[in-house]
Amino acid sequence: MELTKFSHSCVRVDDGARSLVIDPGVFSEVEEALDGASAVLITHEHPDHVDVDRVRAAAQRDSGLCIWAPGPVSEALDLGDQVVVVGPGESFDAGGFAVRTFGGQHALIHPQVPIVANVGYLIDGAIYHPGDSFVVPNAPVQALLLPTIAPWSKASEMIDFAIAVRAARAFQIHDAIGTPVFAGLVEGHLNRIAGPFGVHFTHLEPQQTVPLP
Repeated sequence: MELTKFSHSCVRVDDGARSLVIDPGVFSEVEEALDGASAVLITHEHPDHVDVDRVRAAAQRDSGLCIWAPGPVSEALDLGDQVVVVGPGESFDAGGFAVRTFGGQHALIHPQVPIVANVGYLIDGAIYHPGDSFVVPNAPVQALLLPTIAPWSKASEMIDFAIAVRAARAFQIHDAIGTPVFAGLVEGHLNRIAGPFGVHFTHLEPQQTVPLP
């Protein structure tokens, strides 16, 4: 199985026969990520996680492309049966991958900013994408997609989340909004503090692919 990181929070999982994309948002290379994919998972409605116009256009070009997303995203896409509404605590098959869902809501940005639905996805019992949340799944995780830079978090919360999940490998997401200098500082703290707990962090550049066991 291979994991490809696109810009910000978009990733693609391939194994030669199956392909699945998570969170193709406005900061991401949406067309490249979705090319040939059979399934899309969307964590929540914010534009940096779903580019509604480009995802809808891709689905209209390919009637076999199926999308799983919270209710507000489904309504915005308006694609009928091509979109399945999901919430936390569900299990289903997406493009041949076994998926479990966790969470329920977006992390708090500010009391005056409304909280929206957010679903985290565990793919094939191996790769966990939490969306914009620090919800720890009650299942083992091999590879954690870790939001390292966000307006709703601070470095200590992100590091403690990585330690709590205890995935052997971690890769950054939600990083398009930070400078390289800030990313280096945050990732340095992550390696120094979470490393002794068995968390091996690897920084991925946009469109870089890594093999997963």
